[in-house]
Amino acid sequence: MDLGLSGRTAVVGASTGGLGEAVARALAAEGANVVVSGRRGERAAQIAAELPRAVGVAMDLLAPDGPDQLYAASVAAFGAVDVLVLNGPGPRPGTAAEVDGEDVAQAVDTLVRPHQRLVQLALPGMRERRWGRVLAVGSSGVTSPLPNLALSNLGRAALAGYLKTLAAETAADGVTVNLLLPGRIATDRVASLDAAAAERSGRTVEEVEAASRATIPAGRYGLPEEFGAVGAFLCSDLASYVTGTALRCDGGLVRTL
Repeated sequence: MDLGLSGRTAVVGASTGGLGEAVARALAAEGANVVVSGRRGERAAQIAAELPRAVGVAMDLLAPDGPDQLYAASVAAFGAVDVLVLNGPGPRPGTAAEVDGEDVAQAVDTLVRPHQRLVQLALPGMRERRWGRVLAVGSSGVTSPLPNLALSNLGRAALAGYLKTLAAETAADGVTVNLLLPGRIATDRVASLDAAAAERSGRTVEEVEAASRATIPAGRYGLPEEFGAVGAFLCSDLASYVTGTALRCDGGLVRTL
């Protein structure tokens, strides 16, 4: 199946590991020019060197000028940006009762502000060319808030609301906007959450993982490659009539339609 991504330029946030790296590799396999980015510049360069046409950009997405730096480096490397994959680190775990005003500001600064700025930079060109893809790597907490991740639930829901609004505004211009929501995918982030849960509960990490697998109809954690493949499809020509959606890649974990 040809996804129609050959020669397109894709910027992938926080792609030096985890879900971002998985999406970047899937896009590269479809012939896209890929901008790999993250704080670990050496790792970004290493991943880029393994891909057919890619560059690695060392940057901090949460720095005030981080999104502008990333966009400028992408244009310098490949020209117009066709695909924008919004991805970044999540805030610390914690309960809703513990949240204060500073925490709320941090959640917005982490999960909304940098992504909105990247959209603001890339969207005019996408609309002018009448082709563009904006894909946000979210969380199943968008549709079913997760316990002890109050700040993530807050910030990701805010971003989802913004992107859903944007999708309706840009659909007629050939620009799609979607979210891809992971369940339990075997990444370092999920491993750290499992370790934190084990420490809180007095169980071993193995016990926490087993209990988590028992809640997933597929009976296992997902592979990053599986997530990346779904992400590449949503960024493709073939998905041109899919916009404003929040698609889960979760092995059946979330029991809502």
